[in-house]
Amino acid sequence: MSFFRVIRKVFAAQAACSLLLCFAASALSAQTAPFEGFDSFAEQVLKDWKCAGFAVAVIKDGKVTYAKGFGSRDLKNSQPVTTKTLFAIGSATKSFTVTSLGVLVDQGKLDWDKPLRTYLPDFQLMDQFASEHMTPRDLVTHRSGLPRHDRMWLNSPFTRQEIFDRLRYIEPNKDFRSTFQYQNLMFMTAGMLAAHVSGMSWEDHVRKVIFDPLGMSSTNFSVVDMQKSADHSQPYTVVKEQIREMAFRNIDTIGPAGSINSNVEDMAKYVTLHMQHGKGVLSLKNSRDMQSPQMSIAGPGPEKELGAQSYGMGFFLTTYRGHYLVHHGGNIDGFSSLVTFMPQDNIGMIILTNQNGSRVPTVVSYDIYDRLLGLDQIEWTKRFKTQQERGREGTEEAKKKGYTAQIPGTHPSHPLADYAGDYESPAYGIASVTVENGALKFSYHGGGGPLNHYHYEVFEVAERELESLSKEKVSFHTNLRGDVDSLSVPFDTNVKDIVFSRLADRKMRETTFLQPLTGEYQRGRGTVTVAMKDDRSLTLAMPGQPAVDLEPVRGTRFNIIGQNGSSVEFKGDDLVFYQANSVSVATRKK
Repeated sequence: MSFFRVIRKVFAAQAACSLLLCFAASALSAQTAPFEGFDSFAEQVLKDWKCAGFAVAVIKDGKVTYAKGFGSRDLKNSQPVTTKTLFAIGSATKSFTVTSLGVLVDQGKLDWDKPLRTYLPDFQLMDQFASEHMTPRDLVTHRSGLPRHDRMWLNSPFTRQEIFDRLRYIEPNKDFRSTFQYQNLMFMTAGMLAAHVSGMSWEDHVRKVIFDPLGMSSTNFSVVDMQKSADHSQPYTVVKEQIREMAFRNIDTIGPAGSINSNVEDMAKYVTLHMQHGKGVLSLKNSRDMQSPQMSIAGPGPEKELGAQSYGMGFFLTTYRGHYLVHHGGNIDGFSSLVTFMPQDNIGMIILTNQNGSRVPTVVSYDIYDRLLGLDQIEWTKRFKTQQERGREGTEEAKKKGYTAQIPGTHPSHPLADYAGDYESPAYGIASVTVENGALKFSYHGGGGPLNHYHYEVFEVAERELESLSKEKVSFHTNLRGDVDSLSVPFDTNVKDIVFSRLADRKMRETTFLQPLTGEYQRGRGTVTVAMKDDRSLTLAMPGQPAVDLEPVRGTRFNIIGQNGSSVEFKGDDLVFYQANSVSVATRKK
């Protein structure tokens, strides 16, 4: 071989080597370049939004390309967020419930479009048509006709079955299937459906068909279990520009709508499942149905980067800067989450924060999408902060000009003691009003506080930090006799105020209280007989008429069942009859 030929081969080998090194460097750069400066961005986000901490995992082409925790999971003890830190994911739970139902559909045990009563014959709403025609698909697409009614379940003592049984008493505000309205109670019902069809609890079924196959070993269903982990986050909120720790909110009862707790390592596996259209857990058809529009929500909003919105099955659907976007957030006391992915671009991520009602997941996700799609960066924090400030300015301007809904110079029509008592709604349960230290106090599902007079018969729960019922209005109502017999609270502004009817004093159901009231009373020429029906109730018999039941009201007053507007009151030896336009008296026979 000639000298020149050897030299040419050496140069060719060097060139090939250089080319390989160039390609390798280029590939490495392509992998790392999108996240250059992201750590600094993340730290700034924590400061800008006064967020204690968050974790993020990013999936690209089926692999986790970035995962990291930022800030603190426990400020008091200076504990950092890691990729293993557990957070409550809130409503991001909903897609788990849909996925678990999809598995049952794939197994031939469930049909998305058969009437729900095929499986749950006791299902009953106030709207009879909706009761008869509601399907599993309707349950998970927010088109029941019901607004949220969240106060019914939030912190309530009811079991899932008890809430299910009370659904017939909650008022719809839209026609069935006419309007998208976010509805947690229907997702709870979807979880009960999964339990009924699978023959195991919703929790056990989700664990069997999702957690176990994906290896989500750290994920659980209750904040009680979450707090047993050595690496879990505390919940936080912002009060007057300061980060404040909150109490954990146990929502096990409504679990299928939002009780799962997880970390970004486990959740990355779940996001990958849906990016890969089922990944051996769910059929391609059901996966596509979850990611396809089932219910229209609204046209494009003020953000020009976002397209029209719709809802799939457990996922919101839109576009971000022209790219199809599937997502679902979650918010529960002290935590906010976001599951989000672009199926056509093979990009997805999970962002978990320990901040109540946080903008951080949205801001972080948009920044990462911009990076991975090679788009110019948008200052989302600046834009959202500007929107918030404009909203505050409107409120402050109204205060400066003295605009208020309160009417000054009014007073209650009754002594405060007349308002005290227990009040019940067939849907919402019991609300109590007591007199403490010369003032009224309102209590409902463990929340409430002192009641300040607002105007006329309306009172307002005193403002208090981290009290969910702060400044809630409570309106009292009287009957024709002037008795305070009900109260109402605007727990859901999409329907009429929720009415709670006054319950009788508990002692009015006791034999020792009722027995002395029995006997014969002379009314004109006739005799009225009051007798015990059982150990807890009275009957009243008029001359020549069958006995009627008496319903306790309060004090010693009873309504006459079956005679609207008629009642009796025991006053010493007298039995006073109140009727629509007259009052008469009967006297105890000696």
